[in-house]
Parts: sequence; structure tokens; C-alpha cells
Amino acid sequence: MSAFDPTRHKWREVTGEPDLPYLVHHDYTILGYDLAAGTLDMVVRWQGDGGHCPLHRHIATTTVIVFEGEQHLWDVHPDGTRGEHRVRKAGDYALSAGEALPHLERGGDAGGIAFFGNHSNDGKLYEIVDEAGNLVFDVTMETLITDWKENAA
Repeated sequence: MSAFDPTRHKWREVTGEPDLPYLVHHDYTILGYDLAAGTLDMVVRWQGDGGHCPLHRHIATTTVIVFEGEQHLWDVHPDGTRGEHRVRKAGDYALSAGEALPHLERGGDAGGIAFFGNHSNDGKLYEIVDEAGNLVFDVTMETLITDWKENAA
């Protein structure tokens, strides 16, 4: 049994456009935030359906701890090729001061749950990009909090 109990939280389901070359499907919940201090703690949950987060690049310092299952990651190079497949398993920790390349991430065959502690001086967390690496949308603490409050069930 996981020490993190997902039933205690309200989750926001995220799905993507059907014409993308990868499935976008995951849930997230926000545990807490302090906008003045530039911190936001959240948890992402992937089902075992192969659903990813949208292609994105972290621009904030981000702490990751895999609570349950696995987190699979692939950097996406400017020519569209995918880099080495990395797998983080339950208990694994990572720290990023901002990714140089955008990446795809999803859970393993049985899904996964991961904690993300975000720290940002300007409120920006990550950039959603298209397959060519072009900026589609800046995700800030405020936009994420508003989306979660309006759409979490």
C-alpha cells in the first residue's frame, strides 16, 4: 500500500487532441502552494493506458519523487527524434533546474504516481511545446491553480 492516499484529493483529468502522435491522458492534484514564495506542490497520476503529459519543457526548479509505479521519460530533440528512454521507479528522486530539451512522460504499464515540487521566481512552471519545439502555452502557477480549481472533481 502506498503511503500517499489518492482518494483524499480532488483530481483534474487532462486529455489531449486525438490527432497528436501520442496519447495525452493523466490526472493531477495540487497539494499546496505559496505564490509569494514561488512554490507549488502537486501530484501527477498516470493510468496504465500509455497516456502522457503534453510535450513540455520544465523552466522552474522541480523536485520529483515517484510515489507508486513508474515514470517513463524521453527527451525530444529539435529534429523530432526521441532521446534515451529513462525510467524512474517508486522511491526514485530527481531534481531539475530546468530542462534544456522538452520531454514526453507517462506512467509504466501499471501507471504511476509522482510528486512534483515546483520552485519559480516568476511563477512560470513549464512550457507546452509542439513536436517542432515551438511554444504553444506557458503554464504558470496561477494558470495551473485556476485550471485545477475550476475542473477538479
